[in-house]
Amino acid sequence: MATLHGKGRKVRQCPLWKVTAEALREIVRNRSASQGVFLNRHGQSLTRYGVHILVKRYARQAAVKMPTLRNKRVGPHCIRHSTAMALLRSGVDINTIRIWLGHASLQTTHIYAESDLKMKARALARCEAPLVQAAQKRSNEKGLIGFLKSL
Repeated sequence: MATLHGKGRKVRQCPLWKVTAEALREIVRNRSASQGVFLNRHGQSLTRYGVHILVKRYARQAAVKMPTLRNKRVGPHCIRHSTAMALLRSGVDINTIRIWLGHASLQTTHIYAESDLKMKARALARCEAPLVQAAQKRSNEKGLIGFLKSL
């Protein structure tokens, strides 16, 4: 578990994989407690703006091999949104995602659930196959009126 401190912000704890925690321990091994984990070229804590610049830089580099990135606005929030969507798609409940994102309201997090058409299509497909099979079986046996009565 990592504890994140922000200037003027509340402390947030984030779960980490063991391999990530070990890598971070290695990074900070010879540092004082007052130094941040991620430092800029001057040895100072990386700011939000610094993270934004790094993400933009690496997105431009990635666009060389993946041209579809050229026309997209890639920034830290995009990574945050993509992570939330990946959690949602993998079955993590929306309230857990809300806590992980640090949202005060479930309404704010609900935007992620509403925006994923792939999940909606998958859910629709799950429902559709058994209904189609049942409809075909019943319509063959009793005709359309028999099928409708059986619902």
